Amino acid sequence: MTSSTDAPASDLLPDSVSRSLALRLAPPAWRPFVQLARIDRPIGWWLLLLPCWWSSALASVARHESLYPSHILLFLVGAIAMRGAGSTYNDLVDREIDAGVERTRMRPLPSGRVSVRAAKIFMLAQCAIGAAVLFSLNGAAILTGLASLAIVAAYPFMKRITSWPQAVLGLAFAWGGLMGWVAIAGRIDAPAVLIYLAAIFWTMGYDTIYALQDARDDALVGIKSTARLFGDRVTTGVGALYLGALLAAGVAFYLAGVGAPAYAGLGLFASHLVWQLWRIKPEDTARSLALFRANRDAGLILFAGLAANALFT
Repeated sequence: MTSSTDAPASDLLPDSVSRSLALRLAPPAWRPFVQLARIDRPIGWWLLLLPCWWSSALASVARHESLYPSHILLFLVGAIAMRGAGSTYNDLVDREIDAGVERTRMRPLPSGRVSVRAAKIFMLAQCAIGAAVLFSLNGAAILTGLASLAIVAAYPFMKRITSWPQAVLGLAFAWGGLMGWVAIAGRIDAPAVLIYLAAIFWTMGYDTIYALQDARDDALVGIKSTARLFGDRVTTGVGALYLGALLAAGVAFYLAGVGAPAYAGLGLFASHLVWQLWRIKPEDTARSLALFRANRDAGLILFAGLAANALFT
């Protein structure tokens, strides 16, 4: 039974959030588009947003300035719009594969609830919002943002040709690690490159956990992933990726001259990642989804340390 605070059960996908405000408030005709943009699954835009916030806060600390509230807000709007556009593009490319995977076969495109033409128009509308955000930043940030488009366009095809599609996703999803810094400093410096690298490793780790949900179906349809590559050593593999994230972030912090609050945030971030490793159970798909979603909190912890450093020291 669905409670009054839950979305209608008929509109829920396996990884939907049942209490999603967007699904509950959207008219029935709009709900497939809410799902196409993943608005009912906000973890995606959170994970796209957090490297932007890390980088922006790190630049503020390095320059002995306070946070830039306008940038924090712009990155929020841009992350929601571009996560939606990227998800729509990914679903357009993967609609035939999605039809053969249990978790994805009822998505709007493979189920026929949204036409290909309507999905393309919807994608362009979301891109327009993202472009408006991008062109409100400085010239260096605009060029940096545009440079990411090739990686974003290539990502959906990588799972067909390499066991490391998570690496390409990391390159795309972590791009904010450069954007936040460039939007303030007007150039790319070593701390920005390192926080970007940290976000890449982090993304590869959490997306490997996410891919555990589909490992069996992926094998049947020929889709590759680090979850399948690591196999029984998946905890070790994710641990190595998370260690790379922590080392890169630590060096970025050192070069940027951060203080105690930022290092405290890094320590708590490390503790959260270790907790995730301890909890991994490959055969438990519900746990894999929960651990994947928990990375929003991990990322917010790291940002909170940087934000406190910028605001109070």
